[in-house]
Amino acid sequence: MDKTSGTAGAQSLRRSLGLLRMLAEHHEHGITLTEVMAASGLERSTAHRLLSCLAEEQFAERDPETKAYRLGIDAMQLGFASMRRVPLVDSCRPLMQKLARMSGDTVFLVIRQGDYCLCLHREEGHFPVKVFTTDVGGRRLLGLGAGGLALMAQLGDTEVERIFDRHTEEFAQANFTRERLIQAVKRTRSMGYADITDTLTVGVSGVGCTFTASASTQAAISFGAIAPRLPPERKKEMAQLLKEQLAIAMQM
Repeated sequence: MDKTSGTAGAQSLRRSLGLLRMLAEHHEHGITLTEVMAASGLERSTAHRLLSCLAEEQFAERDPETKAYRLGIDAMQLGFASMRRVPLVDSCRPLMQKLARMSGDTVFLVIRQGDYCLCLHREEGHFPVKVFTTDVGGRRLLGLGAGGLALMAQLGDTEVERIFDRHTEEFAQANFTRERLIQAVKRTRSMGYADITDTLTVGVSGVGCTFTASASTQAAISFGAIAPRLPPERKKEMAQLLKEQLAIAMQM
């Protein structure tokens, strides 16, 4: 967890921020002290001290029954506050509005957050059907939605396997076997865009592409629509449109 470069004298703060990121990645099910030690490399006393401090300041909370830690109320309040003005959303909003106008469909912006993707923004097209369950601030497991699959395809094979192993039950609920996930990732890499149908919501299809938001952040923009609006040929057209508009936006 420790980094060899960066601001001097900030080791404890850096470790605490690393733990906050870890809690965010495991917020849904929580993470135990032993798991924190294994993932961070911190000694038991150090990990316990930092987690206790985060809990005292309400940036973490500990389940009295499972002993697992997750984000606390103050961490969530910071997250909600930041969602009101996200620089990446501000820079992507004009492009997303343009894509929504051109396609008539709903456009999503997501970034990777550990084993999940976080929805930062969505723009509605003029097509009136509203069948989506992904809201701003919502998280989805990587590999399921179009944006999440596009992001997963950027990872190495070993990391894809590890994510599947950590979330086997969640993938099973979406009818994803290991083989199906690996095939979807390989297909996405081959085509240069993600193409999904019925993975998150029955009757819904999507197309997504990634782009580099910053030196450390990969993001994805995707189209979503009811399946009849995205037959195979139109998926190809939407993918090409998305690639072209992203290329133009990246040059500006």
